[in-house]
Amino acid sequence: MTTAVEAAERSLLWSHDALGLHAIADSAGSVRLGAPGQDWDSLLPLVEVTLTGHGRTWSGERFIDSAIGGRLTHRGHETVQDEGGQCTTIRLADPVTGLAADITLRTRPGAGFLRSQVRLVNEGSAPLRLESVSTLALGGIVDAGGALDGLTLHWADNDWLAECRWRHAAFRDHIVSLNRSAHGHEGRGCFERYSQGSWSTGRHLPIAALTDQAGRAWLWQVESSAGWRYETGEREGAAYVALFGPDDAHHQWRETLEPGQEFTTVPAVLVGARAGGLDAAFGELTAYRRRTRRGHPDHTALPVIYNDYMNTLMGDPTTDKLMPLIEAAGSAGAEVFVIDAGWYDDDAQGWWDAVGAWDASASRFPGGIQQVLDAIRSHGMTPGLWLEPEVVGVRSPLARTLPDEAFFRRGGVRVTEHGRHHLDLRHPAARAHLDRVVDRIVGDWGVGYLKLDYNVNIGPGTEHGAESAGAGLLGHHRAHLDWLGSLLDRHPGLVLENCASGGLRMDHAQLAVVQLQSTSDQQDPLRYPPIAAAAATAVTPEQAAVWAYPQPHFSLDEIAFTLTGALSGRIHLSGFLDRMNAEQFELVRSAVSVYKAIRSEIPDSRPFWPLGLPSWEDTWIASGRRGDAATWLTLWRRGQANDERGGVPRPRDRGGADDSTRAFTISHLRGADLRPMLLYPATSDATALWDPAEGQLTVSLPRPDTAVLLRLGAAPTARGREA
Repeated sequence: MTTAVEAAERSLLWSHDALGLHAIADSAGSVRLGAPGQDWDSLLPLVEVTLTGHGRTWSGERFIDSAIGGRLTHRGHETVQDEGGQCTTIRLADPVTGLAADITLRTRPGAGFLRSQVRLVNEGSAPLRLESVSTLALGGIVDAGGALDGLTLHWADNDWLAECRWRHAAFRDHIVSLNRSAHGHEGRGCFERYSQGSWSTGRHLPIAALTDQAGRAWLWQVESSAGWRYETGEREGAAYVALFGPDDAHHQWRETLEPGQEFTTVPAVLVGARAGGLDAAFGELTAYRRRTRRGHPDHTALPVIYNDYMNTLMGDPTTDKLMPLIEAAGSAGAEVFVIDAGWYDDDAQGWWDAVGAWDASASRFPGGIQQVLDAIRSHGMTPGLWLEPEVVGVRSPLARTLPDEAFFRRGGVRVTEHGRHHLDLRHPAARAHLDRVVDRIVGDWGVGYLKLDYNVNIGPGTEHGAESAGAGLLGHHRAHLDWLGSLLDRHPGLVLENCASGGLRMDHAQLAVVQLQSTSDQQDPLRYPPIAAAAATAVTPEQAAVWAYPQPHFSLDEIAFTLTGALSGRIHLSGFLDRMNAEQFELVRSAVSVYKAIRSEIPDSRPFWPLGLPSWEDTWIASGRRGDAATWLTLWRRGQANDERGGVPRPRDRGGADDSTRAFTISHLRGADLRPMLLYPATSDATALWDPAEGQLTVSLPRPDTAVLLRLGAAPTARGREA
């Protein structure tokens, strides 16, 4: 327990009022991050590092309590103001190994976020072999009563076709009370989540949170496509959070620093909210993501995109198939038309394991692909193409002409996964090849949109010489981001979409560079709502591409259902629009018109969830956008699934015989005199009643498997009717 004398001997190095955090050094020079008044022993060393030969002082699953972390001492700090905000660097050093650690804490006055990154330098005389390095470590987290029993843990599972599946549990369900006083030691375990291989979000999102019953929230995000891990657990009666990039135990990452060499960790961010819970924290994280990404006109223009793939051509485009779709998409109001996979396929054995050259197929486009691209432009749309740039099929000529060093290798053998090799973009031949491809497609063909897919998990990485596989993956990841940035430097109007079999590489490292993110490959419109609703936890709304694939065999309710989910983010329109009757087509066109009327307000909006983050099985799902002028609410009501649709029961929130009405509390509008306006679809029989005193909206959707977009404001800004 901290004594008054010990507390008086501490020095304040950094503080942030909005977060309620400060960094302090004790009389021995140890630096820790926490809230004022917290017990020193519950806090963590500012940086946790394990080296080969210098592990932890208490063995277990936790990566805290490192010997080096405990020895790192303060040797200086400085704070500077720049256009990005306030930047404080705290310099630490280990007297035993000569390892120096400079941690950079970046924030803005009044903002509720803290971004951290650590730079390590070997100032000693012997090589140092890194095995793990924390980017951010924070202890002393307790509930409003100063304990742990009121904390709730939130995390997100992520999978192909099932992205952004948030879960929650009491903190004590995972970190049980062990009665430390009876044993004299902390526990050995923790709650951890980490990535596996090159799909950074193939298992989980690198985002999680702790909340308490008073509405406080601590939300964190690791920004890496090349390995990440977070852990939370108990230390001296309080919770802690430690955020890491790749490490040896989980990612085969090791980095040897010769004397004078350095290494910089991946970034991470901590967001704090003193009230408002997860909604407030995700609102702050959304604002942070906007501040830290590369600027681009697409972030405010939000053009409507038609893509020929989903439930439509499915990788089989030809001139004859595309021409009627182009005309229909243009008539519906699309502004970008993307030819997805297959446009390069001239191989009788199929294209999957033969890709790499990215030349247009002569058999698919007898008049040349330029004929189709010109047709897209003639209908007022920007042409786009699909690419999978980081892979080369095993049957591609490039697999033989590019040098071995241009590919991922392990143990001296070229890595093969699902019929593909993987390029290492640190190699000049690999990068030059892709530069030629993109400059031809964009510069010569006039393509203005590239969907960049990534359909293999290549495993832990690549070994070049003595480097570890995980270090090779991190090196490629950083080279890949640099390459993406160079494309935008050379082609400033180009729009890049990030895709990895949907949302399997949906991390902020990618999204700080590219303009859009494919949220899923999910083809069942009834299973898409929980993905669409929760996508804003992983990506800003204006970057979240949600599929809307109406079909001529759909009912009007089904058409409206698939379209409604995309209206508060980015529309990825698909479907055989050319085969629809007039009534169906007008329902599509009206959705696009509504979107164009409200899209200018999306880039400044913040997400919220009146029913909480959705569960996969929920029948009612609600996703909101809080803007300066109005609040929008997307509501889905799903009925019981049936075997014909391949569904499963949805038991979690099943109502009684009549599940047609729900009430939603919208706290930030309590007391407001407003009218709920139905923006889409006009065919809905929905009704909505607002109670300003309670801040409660009661909505009825009389038919299952229907969805609506409502506007809550003083007056409508788009075509709609009072609900």
